[in-house]
Amino acid sequence: MTIRHLKIFIAVAESKSMSAAANRLYLTQPTVSQAIRDLENHYQVPLFERLHKKLFITEEGRQLLELARMAVGNFDSLELSMQRFQERLSLRIGSSLTVGTCLMSSVISDLEAACPKMDIYSFVSNTAEIEQKLLRKELDAAVVEGTIESPRLTAVPIVEDSLVLVCGKNHDFYEKDIVYTSELEGRKFAVREKGSGTRKLFEQYLSAHNIHIQTSWEANCPRTILNAVIHNNALAVISQRLLKHEIRHRSVKIFHYETGEWNRSFKLVYLKKFSESPEKPGETLHGRYPSPCIENLRSVLERYRTLPQPGDFPACVLKNDT
Repeated sequence: MTIRHLKIFIAVAESKSMSAAANRLYLTQPTVSQAIRDLENHYQVPLFERLHKKLFITEEGRQLLELARMAVGNFDSLELSMQRFQERLSLRIGSSLTVGTCLMSSVISDLEAACPKMDIYSFVSNTAEIEQKLLRKELDAAVVEGTIESPRLTAVPIVEDSLVLVCGKNHDFYEKDIVYTSELEGRKFAVREKGSGTRKLFEQYLSAHNIHIQTSWEANCPRTILNAVIHNNALAVISQRLLKHEIRHRSVKIFHYETGEWNRSFKLVYLKKFSESPEKPGETLHGRYPSPCIENLRSVLERYRTLPQPGDFPACVLKNDT
């Protein structure tokens, strides 16, 4: 028997009429009559006596009525509780340090405005740790600038970014419009910690050009890196998105790498769906259609897709030696 049967039975018992119960429940009278017959056949007892076209509930019917009201009440409470739970969506978002510093606060504000019933948790660390948290299902989605290694994750490029070489006003590069790769040899740099996507891309560049630098600062905080550039005469390679204020006030000078190899994208990352258990051999992977919460995050990120240009700031270049 179903909750629907019990609700029909309660309506008939309270109204003492099949037709009245049908009107109350917006059902046809034959549907109500069939539900009562189903109950009587199922429990093998008469629930109503029919005398002179009137219904009288039996003793068995009165016992069922008491229990049916309890069952329906509990079911309605369950439904209400679950509906309230569904109304409060939740999203656990990870972001790499660069993204968390320059973008995520604005993204979460927009997401909260668009989805006021969404509970958002934000975790910020380097790309490597974010990847591990996604794989352990401790995060639902993430936005990172580094390379995602695991085939179990989908990474969708969504926000434009570019690394730039940056120096402070007291550095001798500040008066230059062109810096050559060989001029970086032996220079003091502030660099990100191991596991950072920014550091990995810069190390690949150094290795490709056989450049050796002096690491004078190593930090997992982009603001610390920038302070080392402004106040301690270090060079750094960091996201252009971190420099909006400094570029406007000319407290730094930036150099774009001429080949465009430092152009990159922040990526929206989430778990793929396994067609088999990950423990089984021969597993196959499919891109999983994101949840509605992740789709909302994707829509907000689209607003930040284009990399803001530095206005009338000189177009300075880091060039390879000829």
